[in-house]
Amino acid sequence: MKEVYITRISKFLPNKPVSNDEMEAKLGLINGKHSKGRRIVLRNNQIKTRYYAIDEAGNITHNNAQLTTEAIKGLCDSNFKTTDIEVLSCGTSSPDHILPSHASMVHGFLKNGNVEVNSPSGACCSGMNALKYGYLSVKCEQSNNAVVTGSERSSTWFRSDIFEDEVKHLETLEENPIIAFNKDFLRWMLSDGAGALLLESEPKGEQPLKIEWMEGFSYADELEACMYSGGEKQDDGLLKPWREYAADQWSKKTLFAVQQDVKLLGANILEKGVDSLKRSFAKHNISVDDIDYYLPHISSYYFKEGLYDGMKAAGIEIPWDKWFMNLDRVGNVGAASIYLMIEELVASGKLKKGQKILLSVPESARFSYSIALLTVC
Repeated sequence: MKEVYITRISKFLPNKPVSNDEMEAKLGLINGKHSKGRRIVLRNNQIKTRYYAIDEAGNITHNNAQLTTEAIKGLCDSNFKTTDIEVLSCGTSSPDHILPSHASMVHGFLKNGNVEVNSPSGACCSGMNALKYGYLSVKCEQSNNAVVTGSERSSTWFRSDIFEDEVKHLETLEENPIIAFNKDFLRWMLSDGAGALLLESEPKGEQPLKIEWMEGFSYADELEACMYSGGEKQDDGLLKPWREYAADQWSKKTLFAVQQDVKLLGANILEKGVDSLKRSFAKHNISVDDIDYYLPHISSYYFKEGLYDGMKAAGIEIPWDKWFMNLDRVGNVGAASIYLMIEELVASGKLKKGQKILLSVPESARFSYSIALLTVC
């Protein structure tokens, strides 16, 4: 089978960076009141700026498919055009529509002739699943190239007119910051943007990245849903889907708001993440000494120390000087976050031939994890 290389990288972050002080004006006040949890959530996640597809007047500037299209166009020039794309694989947790699929809508904006499209569903891992589909397509010679993307337009989920019934004052925020994640956390965390990669079977470009392997893990057989939208969690842990409710209940119960079970999150997100890493290290016979850069997608810097401690206890401690993150600068862009980290690391000029880059992406929806190893060529 062919080797697979990331030969071009692009990102698209809409409009100008939004500071912490500007967030609430962009998303709107709920019931005319400032959030009591915002300050605490931002203190713990340590995000300073993020991006919204919302202009100064409050108008939506891009939908998700348009954000993705702009990132893809950033891959192209006179040597590689959109009409050269053979496979289009687009992951997101915030598609614009239930149907048609996200990749189909992106293809509609590209208008670049007939291509194969793929739309992985899910949360943060959907971007990595899009990458794996393209990786396997090129590797087994089904295609000569694939464009893969991760994107989110989360801001529309968290505008005040939609989110009012979900955000409630939590008196215990100061004593236990993780409680804030239940409602307010996501509102002050998620942001908009898109990243795109071109995959080819030859190491083209100035500094291509070879994909050595990709691994995926799901713990849904052990754990119930943690983060969800489009349903309501029952006392027995099962999700009752929106289609089983009367239409007038969809808004009253805010069934399409993103919600999170913080007890499950705190108890499992790091433990299962460390377990998946340890399994990957053992399967591929690598050690922490083989890793030059570790790119972990974490939703908040609140989890950073806990992840490090868990890895250390499991015998896979990666020193801090090998960690690379940009959460504080771009926010949590879900499925796009790992793409934005790769793009920024490559653009930094720090990489050297032969270095190894470990990617690690968790998904709290029902605890999925995706891990990959890259080599700088």
